[in-house]
Amino acid sequence: MKNTVVVIGSYNTDLTIKTRKIPRPGETIIGGVFSEGGGGKGANQAVAAVRAGASVCFVARVGSDVLGNEGITRLTAESIDTRYVYRDTEASTGVAFIVVDERGENSIVVASGANARLSPADITSAENEIASARVILVQLESPLEAVRAAIRTGRENGVTVVLNPAPAQSLEPSLLREVDIITPNKVEAEMLTGIKVTDEESMRAIVKKFFDFGIKNVLITLGSQGVYAGLPKTMELIPAFNVQPIDSTGAGDVFSGSLAAFLSEGMCIEKAATMAVASASLSVTRMGAQNSAPQRMEIEQFIASHVSVKAEAFN
Repeated sequence: MKNTVVVIGSYNTDLTIKTRKIPRPGETIIGGVFSEGGGGKGANQAVAAVRAGASVCFVARVGSDVLGNEGITRLTAESIDTRYVYRDTEASTGVAFIVVDERGENSIVVASGANARLSPADITSAENEIASARVILVQLESPLEAVRAAIRTGRENGVTVVLNPAPAQSLEPSLLREVDIITPNKVEAEMLTGIKVTDEESMRAIVKKFFDFGIKNVLITLGSQGVYAGLPKTMELIPAFNVQPIDSTGAGDVFSGSLAAFLSEGMCIEKAATMAVASASLSVTRMGAQNSAPQRMEIEQFIASHVSVKAEAFN
């Protein structure tokens, strides 16, 4: 079996302005630097996965427009299988407007466009690819009907199902029961469990709540702190690497995409998560979402040069 990851999700064109601070309502700030690039949580994760070493198929919708053409060209250039990136004739390609301040924090507004039209029928069309994969990776920028269909198809075919529950929204317990690994950030974990993250005890309570839902592998991303791993045999913080952040846009996507790639190789979840933390830590030192995802060799070199990684994770 190929080390294949199928990513089901969104593609956006990211329009980014880097400025000294994020404006308040009614405030105009002069002097920003503009850039355009590929984005969307699904596409970001697909790029991160292929750069981390996986063979990746992407299932998504873009518009029949110039931005859609550019998107497919970008994805193809990354060696991502785009046969199931459907061209929609009734909606434009999704667009995200992003403001990034001098600390690397961001504010984002998304116009979903064709992403909002991904359907269960689209998932059915890609069923053979999903069934032959080792890992499928799904987010929540697509309609829940398509998300359910993707998760169900993966589950029925014995494929490892990874859910990145972003953007934050409530989910039915019946859907969560079908998930093998969940990768929420702090806000998403709080929304799904009703438990506020305040300390390690609260994170343990969140993990146990996810266990009650039927999910046995929980990886809560905590930004510069790292990832709290709640697994059947251990609960521990996997610390982030000490870096100077430039742009945090897409860091969570880099984590999830890299994680899926490492898992598809048969790597144990603890090692895969530790390497994915390194990948995400490296990504925040670069501008952009897809552009910031590191190559496999860069990840390995980055780990080798930082003594903060736990040696036992690589035994």
